[in-house]
Amino acid sequence: MRAVVQRVSCASVVIAGETVGAISAGLVVLLGVTHDDTPSQAKWLAEKIAGLRIFNDAEGKMNRDLADINGAMLIVSQFTLYGDCKKGKRPSFIDAAPPPIAIPLYEAFINGVKALGIPTATGRFGADMKVELVNDGPVTLIVDSR
Repeated sequence: MRAVVQRVSCASVVIAGETVGAISAGLVVLLGVTHDDTPSQAKWLAEKIAGLRIFNDAEGKMNRDLADINGAMLIVSQFTLYGDCKKGKRPSFIDAAPPPIAIPLYEAFINGVKALGIPTATGRFGADMKVELVNDGPVTLIVDSR
């Protein structure tokens, strides 16, 4: 699994003009799944991202995690994270898991975050989504379960 993690002051997902998920301060996680990912990797990644100490403390140092700031997580499926741009000009998405594999792992990640008591919002798997966010910092990380 591969995630792009962005610290945000607010974020939302809109599908066909309807806001389906929104958070205030917290993290936006764009989540990609590949063929051989496992539920244990989804759990590990959920715990890893939720525990990242990337929020400022009173002295301006990144020492606080999502729970410390009472933050939320907006999780959006993003198969294009496994796009391969080595050849030609059109990316290949052969490394992205197909929906029958990806959906249960995407849901396992969401459930792993919820199990940690983190308020969670999501997009909709496979939908054409408009993601709006205010990147705070900016702080953007790539976390891979491998």
